[in-house]
Amino acid sequence: MKKVCVVGLGYIGLPTASLLANKDFQVYGVDCVEYVVDTINEGKIHIVEKGLSDFVEQAVRSGNLKAGLEPVEADVFIIAVPTPFKEGKKPDLSYVENAAKEIAPYVNEGNIIILESTSPIGTTERISQWIAQERKDLNINNIFFAHCPERVLPGKIIEELSKNDRIIGGVNKESTERTVEFYKCFVEGDLLKTDARTAELSKLTENAFRDVNIAFANELSMICDKLDINVWELIKLANRHPRVNILQPGPGVGGHCIAVDPWFIVDSAPEESNLISTARNVNDKKTSYVIAQVRKAIKKYKKPVVACLGLAFKPDIDDLRESPAMKIVKELAQSENSELLVVEPNIIGLPDSLAIYENLKFVDLDTAIQRANIVVLLVDHKTFKGLDEKMFLNKILIDTRGTFK
Repeated sequence: MKKVCVVGLGYIGLPTASLLANKDFQVYGVDCVEYVVDTINEGKIHIVEKGLSDFVEQAVRSGNLKAGLEPVEADVFIIAVPTPFKEGKKPDLSYVENAAKEIAPYVNEGNIIILESTSPIGTTERISQWIAQERKDLNINNIFFAHCPERVLPGKIIEELSKNDRIIGGVNKESTERTVEFYKCFVEGDLLKTDARTAELSKLTENAFRDVNIAFANELSMICDKLDINVWELIKLANRHPRVNILQPGPGVGGHCIAVDPWFIVDSAPEESNLISTARNVNDKKTSYVIAQVRKAIKKYKKPVVACLGLAFKPDIDDLRESPAMKIVKELAQSENSELLVVEPNIIGLPDSLAIYENLKFVDLDTAIQRANIVVLLVDHKTFKGLDEKMFLNKILIDTRGTFK
């Protein structure tokens, strides 16, 4: 099991490929974007993640990590591609299906095929079916399929990839055992054996649990706003109870996992997942609630200038996937006769989806605050936490993160 092909070189695939390469595996990374492939082969990175730059440079310099546009033969294939949802909150498995069909010509009997992408229940089994359809010359029972969901926190991915416990679920017992032997080579945490379907639902459950708890905090924030109560003080006091731990509210919920995964459970069991679907709707509603607050403030000015601080879905990263901040900025740009100034210290320039709006500009932090009538803190980046609150005098401040007094 020394040759590994990793399909998808994003926030999970690239750190995983680098970790394996630095553990002396021969790793070939595959991505459909030529810029990504070229960047990695130069020993550089295309995403922001603490410690990843040195990790990738070391892996490439050793000769153990190479990248390309097409898969190669390997002992182990790891699929780490996006699993978004499409219209109607239905799971979109097209990326996983394409990845399975791309590796199919290079698969041999005895190989291990691992799905790390967070996926709806039954996806690992479907990969085995797609491979079997593409390769009728193979005995599919001699190929070992397993799901091992990533459980890492952006900003700590390098550390947690090896230290966290991992759930490993094969489509059969032998697949589980062989995959465990592979992960033993580079994971320090416990390896928890189960079947593929349980492994898939375990990861979805972890994120749905967090989503439900965030929804409680976000609902509290809207109740407190109506009753003129400081929600941050309220939560601080309530959390002094020895068995209460309320999370912090925000402008919604973002990221590929928490904002997406609960819908996979709802899709699999719609009649039985009332609480989970309600939590998703509450967190989406909070984003609309913030937009309404900004619109109310805009009406107080003839020529309003709004500074939106942050676009990422969480602090100190560049990941914009399902970010409530992105949704808020886009909605304001589409519907308001105002000038929007956007600050995001972790990216260079506006993403394409925002660059189309003439009333929206990407500026530095000082410029944004000096020019703005209304300041909307959407992400509590370290850069923003150090601001002097006197800078907001004579301005309307909408602080969705409780960063300022």
